[in-house]
Formats: sequence, structure tokens, C-alpha cells
Amino acid sequence: MLYIVPTPIGNLEDMTFRAIRILKEADIILAEDTRTSAPLLKHFGIDKKAYAHHQHNEHKALNEVIRFLKDGKTVALISDAGTPAISDPGFLLVRETIKNGLAVCCLPGATAFVPALVNSGLPTDSFVFEGFLPVKKGRQTKLKSLVNEERTMVFYESPHRLLKSLEEFGNFFGGDRFVSVSREISKIYEENIRGTIETVLTHFQNNPIKGEFVICIAGKS
Repeated sequence: MLYIVPTPIGNLEDMTFRAIRILKEADIILAEDTRTSAPLLKHFGIDKKAYAHHQHNEHKALNEVIRFLKDGKTVALISDAGTPAISDPGFLLVRETIKNGLAVCCLPGATAFVPALVNSGLPTDSFVFEGFLPVKKGRQTKLKSLVNEERTMVFYESPHRLLKSLEEFGNFFGGDRFVSVSREISKIYEENIRGTIETVLTHFQNNPIKGEFVICIAGKS
């Protein structure tokens, strides 16, 4: 069995009892960054070594992981924070596991965009998750394709590209479009800034930009 195990995005109390049990029982733990996973595993008394499985080695590691699964081993995959395969490594492994007729189980748990979307006050009955925009190639094409999107749009963004993205959202969607920007979700400095793209951009131009961000933008009305 391949288990996809969400880990806390901030507050360690968001780790589920089931996730801890699965990690303790797993034969092999795969982690996006073992330097990040080691303190987490130690905190929950999981005395096991984690092996690196990230975007730079996942193609190379696929066959070996599949071999472990075929040998009857239980493999658990974790990312640095949140649910693996959601803007994190994991999709390729899940797809290959299914192709080989092997079982996959994704545990419910922490992921950043759900609380950000609910906190935004924007419609949640229908939305589109875009994750991170392309850094360079394809970025403008992607934004153009969303100009007439009527559903709530959800993006992830890093601190050093936040201002650029808000400026581009204003250019493509209009500065008066409603946006909600959430940062440091579940952490002590959690913050949700809501308003027009123009006013929210002004806020972050005049305040420190720290943490990881989720941006929720109203669809075209």
C-alpha cells in the first residue's frame, strides 16, 4: 500500500492520530526534504529514517518504490507541509502506483488552500485551483486564459513574487476585483487581508511580506 500522508502546514496539533499511526507502521517513509521531516518525526515519536523523494529525483526513484510496493512493503509519502501532490511532489508516484495495479490511500488532513478559500468569503460551491503560476514561460498565457473565469480562483504564491502577481492580477482582472490573501495559515501570525486587488496590493507594498501565501480571487461577474 502507498499512503499519502498530510503533515501540518504550521500548527503541529493539526497532525492526525491516523497519520502518526501510519508513519509508525510504514516500512518506508519518503519525504520531500529529510531535513524538514526529521524534527517532525522526532516530535511525534516516529523513530524511523526518511528517504528523500522530491522533484529532482522522483523520476529516478519511481521504479525502486514500485518494487518495494510489489514486494508487499508499506510506503508512506510526506511533503514538507500539507498534502503531497498538491503543488508538491507525489503525482508521478501515485500515477505509477495505480498503473501497476497497486493500492493507494490518501489520508485526509492539512492543506493550505481549503482554509484560505473558506476564510475568503468568496463562493466555495465552485472554484478553480491554479496553484503556482508559471515563473516565466507560459505565465501571461495562463493569466489571459483566466480573464473570463467565473469561478473563484485560488493561487499559491511565494513572498518574493507576491507583489508582482498582485500587480498582474490587477492588470488582467481589474484593480477593483475582490481578492483575499492569506498567509501563515494555522501559525501564530496567521493573517487574512481582503479587499480589492488595488487596496490589497497597497497594503503589502507598505507592510512586511513574510510567509507563504494563498490568493483567492473573485471570478468574473
